[in-house]
Amino acid sequence: MIDLTTPLLAIDVGRGTQDILVYEPGRSIENSIKLVLPSPNVVTAAKIREATGAGRPIFLDGFLMGGGANTGAVRAHLAAGVPVYATPEAAATLHDDPERVRALGVEIRSAPPGDAVTVRTTDYMEPELRKALSLFGVEYPENVAIAVQDHGYSPHRSNRIHRFELMREQLDAGDWDLLSLATDPPLADMTRMQAVRRQAPGALVTDTGPVALIGALCDPVVRRMAGTGVTLVNAGNGHTLCFTLKGREIHGLFEHHTGALDPAKLQDYIRRLTDGTLTSEEVFDDGGHGAAVRKPLATDAVVVTGPNRLWLLPEAYQAAPFGDMMLSGCFGLMHLWKQFRKG
Repeated sequence: MIDLTTPLLAIDVGRGTQDILVYEPGRSIENSIKLVLPSPNVVTAAKIREATGAGRPIFLDGFLMGGGANTGAVRAHLAAGVPVYATPEAAATLHDDPERVRALGVEIRSAPPGDAVTVRTTDYMEPELRKALSLFGVEYPENVAIAVQDHGYSPHRSNRIHRFELMREQLDAGDWDLLSLATDPPLADMTRMQAVRRQAPGALVTDTGPVALIGALCDPVVRRMAGTGVTLVNAGNGHTLCFTLKGREIHGLFEHHTGALDPAKLQDYIRRLTDGTLTSEEVFDDGGHGAAVRKPLATDAVVVTGPNRLWLLPEAYQAAPFGDMMLSGCFGLMHLWKQFRKG
């Protein structure tokens, strides 16, 4: 399925981990170089907490990146009475509206005060990855594909609503084809993806949720199930994305925060997604992003991938493309690279 002529570095950036694959032609995927490392937001949070413990101000400098542990560490730093400074772009990690960032107590400025610890903000840790690979004599690939989750630029309204509206627009424009959610290049409104593109010009940059499900289809059992209709679930550390799918046609989908789900609730959502009765309003009101149903899909087949798969759906088929569930997103990136960049 994967037929690249030159090596590809695939990086799937999640809330807890960044999953990395170096694909080299002539080497089996099972024997390819693979890394599961702390996510950039986790690494950034650790640096902030170190400064908090030392009572040192911090200066956030770099690019807009994904939030999570890092934004929690910033709030804790401020709560400890220690100043936080940030460049305008790094400040967008905390919120698209700079006034909301200032209201937190962050001072936005272009240069740090002399006593501040500079903490770099980025979703693409290229220098660190280059160094890690070089220690093992691995040449850094020229081809790069990176997945991040982007809510889109939404300074004055819910970014959960905005993200799902963008997904719905992409589906409608692409006749609800699975690959329509993985545009190349990304939409201009996807500011997190655009930040990554500025750091890695020419890279394929797309969304984490769909690529994990596209990667799950590299499992031949899942591919056969999709032929007659299947519910595909990516149970990530931060978000859970669910599709009903037949072939490559999406019949419906919903996206929620994993921490707000439990097995019984997820099963109920899946049941109502397949029968076409799940509404976007109820998912949003429950703290999720939303739902969109084009038509029902009568299927009992359920497939799950992602680090929370055994907790949420222990009885479902556990997708393991090329024998490795944690790399589902990377395998999806490889497939998309072939689809979008061939020729």
